[in-house]
Amino acid sequence: MEPHLTIGELARRSGVAPSGLRYYESLGLIAAERSAGNQRRYARSMLRRVAFIRTASRVGLTLERIADALATLPEGRTPTKKDWSRLSRSWRPLLDERIAELERLRDDLDSCIGCGCLSLQRCRLQNPDDRAAALGPGPRYLEGDSPGDAERAAG
Repeated sequence: MEPHLTIGELARRSGVAPSGLRYYESLGLIAAERSAGNQRRYARSMLRRVAFIRTASRVGLTLERIADALATLPEGRTPTKKDWSRLSRSWRPLLDERIAELERLRDDLDSCIGCGCLSLQRCRLQNPDDRAAALGPGPRYLEGDSPGDAERAAG
């Protein structure tokens, strides 16, 4: 077995496009050695590291947060099961909030979301006079504000 992978091989095996791998490298998430011809060569262990990055991204973690987590590992070592457990415990509150956010979205998407659009018939009942706009930009009720919050802010 080849101890190192080309960027094309790593892309094929990891499911991340070469441009994505170069981006990860520019952020310091992965590292490559250079061949005599200045081509990138990745240690096989980078497959595990890229899998770790993809998994963490899929659960909603930012690349910045992933970089912070990877920085807690010894230089050049890929995450072990013990590392993943430690890191995932530290992310649990964030993941719980994201789950709650998705549940609110699922449950409230067909009702007023407090965006101030006034385009739905119900807006006159749920968000009279665009009171949700006083709470800030975006879908205020989906972001955790309530019609009562809008009432107090407008009042």
